[in-house]
Parts: sequence; structure tokens; C-alpha cells
Amino acid sequence: MVTIKTTLGDIKLQLDEKLAPISSANFLQYARDGHYNGSIFHRVIETFMIQGGGMDKNLASLKTRSPIKNESSNGLSNKKYSVAMARTSVADSATSQFFINTSDNGFLDKSQSRDGVGYAVFGHVVEGQDVVDAIAKVKTTTRSHHSDVPVDTIEIISVEVE
Repeated sequence: MVTIKTTLGDIKLQLDEKLAPISSANFLQYARDGHYNGSIFHRVIETFMIQGGGMDKNLASLKTRSPIKNESSNGLSNKKYSVAMARTSVADSATSQFFINTSDNGFLDKSQSRDGVGYAVFGHVVEGQDVVDAIAKVKTTTRSHHSDVPVDTIEIISVEVE
């Protein structure tokens, strides 16, 4: 279990270390290192997802470790309230950024994805769905060439591993 403490409330995640061992271990290491402390949810699209873990309040990218292997073939689906690794167009490019699905997004699963790769789910929200919903509903804008940025910063105060 992991608790993401935000300025809008807490989100508790259950990670699936059995089906997504690489992604789970990666997320846990970033959490234990304090990487997420003071980062923000920098991309919010109400009917899609909320994304965080890679930028500070000034939208500067945080230093990361090397990318990990994509585990999108693990059988877990990008359903509402699942948490997945964010990546670039390169299959094995995920580092610290993650997103929480705010809708059922099966088109992100390997079996349905346009690129044939998909996005690796590694856990799901077990408490704080109301916080996820509140974040998803915030007003967004474009800042520093980034779109869908919350007008009022939503900080990840800490990520605590239980």
C-alpha cells in the first residue's frame, strides 16, 4: 500500500507487485527516495486521467533514473482508478511519471493500443477516489508549452510506503 498525500487530500494505492514487479519496484523506489515530494499533478484531463510525478511547481522536469521495461502485457487493464506508468512514444521509456485513469481507457491496453505497445498498469486506487475525482475536475490552462496544467497547483506533498 502507498499513500499519495496531495494538497487536495490523500489517495491510497494498492500496487500489484506480482503482475507488475518492475513498475511497482520502480514506483516504490522513487517514493522511498522522496522523488515525488513537492512534485505536482501537471496534466489533468477530466474524462481521461491525472498525471504526475515528473515535474516541480515551475514545470521543470525532475531528474530520473534510467527507463524501465514496459509491462503492458501483464493482463492488467487501464480501467477507472487504475494507476499506470506514463511514457513517451518509445515503448520502454517510463521513468517516474505515472497517471491515474479517471475513465475506463481500454484503448491504452496493449491489446487495443494503436501502437501495439500500450501503457503498463501497476496498481489501483483503494481509497481517495473522491480526491482523484476532485483533481480531475479542476480548471486547467496552458503554461510553458504544457497543456492541461491545473490553474491552481496540485502538489504531491509526499508518497508514503506502508
